[in-house]
Amino acid sequence: MSAFFEEFFRAGIYKRSQGRIVRQVTFAALALALLIGLFRLMQTMRGYSDTYSAWLYYGLPGVLAVVGVWAAYRSVNWPAFADFLIAVEAEMNKVSWPSRGELIRSSAVVIFTIFAIGIVLFGFDAVWVRIFQWIHVYGQAKP
Repeated sequence: MSAFFEEFFRAGIYKRSQGRIVRQVTFAALALALLIGLFRLMQTMRGYSDTYSAWLYYGLPGVLAVVGVWAAYRSVNWPAFADFLIAVEAEMNKVSWPSRGELIRSSAVVIFTIFAIGIVLFGFDAVWVRIFQWIHVYGQAKP
């Protein structure tokens, strides 16, 4: 347990020059999710404004924001997680991204296919509705 606290309170950056972009984006996403949650906490506490003092209304989310941002910073520098993020960035650098023309053509094919499947499913649905209406009307007509 002491190794956990020792790592949590360390200020250094693990493998500083590796996986920088992925770690920055991951930190930003964690911090943003935390801050949105704390903003919602403040809005919820505002509904009970009679029972909370201003210190609690601003202080609790403020303290949680500082601790949470520090935890997000430390999590992206945790050796095991940092190594994972470094490997992710290395794999992303190996990806061959399509050109603008390829992207437009592929998107057009996908959009056309979605509309074609939608039309076919609409046709099947219309046929089955007619069949069940016919069964319902003629099924009730027989004594």
